[in-house]
Amino acid sequence: MEAVPARARAYIACVAVVALTCLLPLPSVRAPWWAVVLLAVLYAGGEQAAARSRFAGTFYPVLLAGAFLLPPPAAALVPLPGALLSPVEQRPRGLRRIWRAAQLAVGVWAAARVHWAMGGRDAVVASDFPYALVPAGVAVLAFCLVLSLLDGGILALAERTPVRQAWRGLFLRSLAPVAVHGLAGLMMAVLWRSPYGPVAALLVLLPMGVSWWVFAQYHRERAAHQATIRALVQAVDIKDEYTRGHSERVGQASMMIARELGMDDARIEVLRFAGILHDVGKLGVPTRLLRKDGPLTPEERRIIELHPEYGHEMVRGISFLGEARAAVLHHHERLDGSGYPYGLTGPHIPESARVVAVADAFDAMTSTRSYRRARPVGAALEELERCAGSQFDPRMVTALVGALARHGWHPAVTADETGLPRPRPSVVGRPGARR
Repeated sequence: MEAVPARARAYIACVAVVALTCLLPLPSVRAPWWAVVLLAVLYAGGEQAAARSRFAGTFYPVLLAGAFLLPPPAAALVPLPGALLSPVEQRPRGLRRIWRAAQLAVGVWAAARVHWAMGGRDAVVASDFPYALVPAGVAVLAFCLVLSLLDGGILALAERTPVRQAWRGLFLRSLAPVAVHGLAGLMMAVLWRSPYGPVAALLVLLPMGVSWWVFAQYHRERAAHQATIRALVQAVDIKDEYTRGHSERVGQASMMIARELGMDDARIEVLRFAGILHDVGKLGVPTRLLRKDGPLTPEERRIIELHPEYGHEMVRGISFLGEARAAVLHHHERLDGSGYPYGLTGPHIPESARVVAVADAFDAMTSTRSYRRARPVGAALEELERCAGSQFDPRMVTALVGALARHGWHPAVTADETGLPRPRPSVVGRPGARR
């Protein structure tokens, strides 16, 4: 979103105008302004703390408590200071702050409006349970729906995500965490209106803060694992200069296949890691073999074919990789049993390895190397289809063809093209026979 398209800027401006419209009745609204200020300060403080801890969370319980306690225009005012003052790493920072503030203002206004219309405020004041859960639940649904709709719009316009995919899964993925935040917000609102007052309401934030801290620790650990993965991939790229960038592209192609097959987001991410790390075992192969100009001897080929086992040994201690470790070990297996390292056949080859095998062969064929030009995408797909059933899983090939038909493919050059290419034959004359 650094170079924001004009249409995305217009979209943000429209959302900002809607947010201002929600705030227009403020001069005539009778609201406890001290409560508005206190909630706004709490939200802004929470956002600052989240930013300092590098945790991409947000204090929705405070916003939803405002929606349950305040008239809609006053509730829409609560997120503005925190959103407009929160640190933003990516540019354009000002536009991102305006977008976040407008989005939250509209979302909180919608939640407060629904809650107010269903008599939720009276239910909160009277601590009327279980009825108080009904308007609160509908308000949470409205809040979640508005944010999902607005997020989908910005994805389609600013990130150029295909319209069919921009809104896919946004609402369902956000509903569960927002529902938990809504329950915490309702507890805050009820305690706020109780004889114990705002101090008791603030105690609700303590367990939420602890859970956020634990989640932030998890994200830090995951970021450390990802940094390790990046370091391993960079080491492979340095050692085998002819395939620089290959790992990242195989990760992208693996992710496209997994998404086309309808896998869930967590598994798609694991398969992306599998593609990125599939050749990490080359770190255990002598550099002279990886860069050899002529054909490999049978003994040298046997050494090269050990790299999946080397790679599996390197990554087996990274617990969150899950089935990606099997892909690293088995991505050179073939359905007909003529692959390596174990000669597995058909369904005995892990599904993750069958995904990576197709992604690996496709990128190898469509990337320009110093010893040959890239094949056109169409020719590479024809070769994959020709070898489907013997070397590659036909299901994975079909998924890649479908994904590329929708999204296209832009192969990158992975070796210097300024000089004359040196002859460097591949190991054997078939797709997937790569060093």
